[in-house]
Parts: sequence; structure tokens; C-alpha cells
Amino acid sequence: MSVHMESFLQFVLLLLLFVFVLAITYVTTRWIAKYQQGQAFNRNIQVMETYKLTANKYIQIVKIANKCMAIAITKDSITFLAEIEESELVSNELSNGDHFQDLLEKAKKLIRKK
Repeated sequence: MSVHMESFLQFVLLLLLFVFVLAITYVTTRWIAKYQQGQAFNRNIQVMETYKLTANKYIQIVKIANKCMAIAITKDSITFLAEIEESELVSNELSNGDHFQDLLEKAKKLIRKK
């Protein structure tokens, strides 16, 4: 076998190995995402909004059962700030039922039209 043919075969083998590892990574990532989504589905605790104050300090609005509350989160602690009526919350654009997948489909349609 010539040196060029051997190099070419090594390249093809390396490329196939890379595609195999990439496929295994994709399948594993999808499986983990579905598992985590199943764990978080229909739970009584939901993070509604997060606001970053500094590198490790956040204010979150969380819904626990039927109550909404504001909490402060730091590296070492979580502090209750106030209870909030759900009717007082201002909804953002994405809270009307749009999910990332829906937004992605809309973007694809816009790109196809151009």
C-alpha cells in the first residue's frame, strides 16, 4: 500500500470515529434532557423569573404551590423577601405560551421566505 493511500485510510477512520463520538454525544444529551424534563414536569415549585444583581447574587420570583414569592439568592444563602400576588406580576413576551421550539420554527419560516 502506498503512503498516500495509508494516510487517506487513516483520515477516513479518524473521521468515522469522530462522527461516531459525535452521534453518541448527541444521543446521550437528548436522553439526559428528556430525563431532566420528566423530573421537572408537573412539580409544585416553578422559577418564574430570575434577575442577576452581581456575579453570585440573584433575585428570583418563584411559585410554590399557589403562592408567588420573591427570594434573594447568594452564594451562601437564600432569603425570603416578600410574597407577591400573581395578579401583580407583569408577564413578558414569552410567557404567553411561546416556547423556544415555537420561536425557532417561526425563525425558520422567516428565513425560508427570504
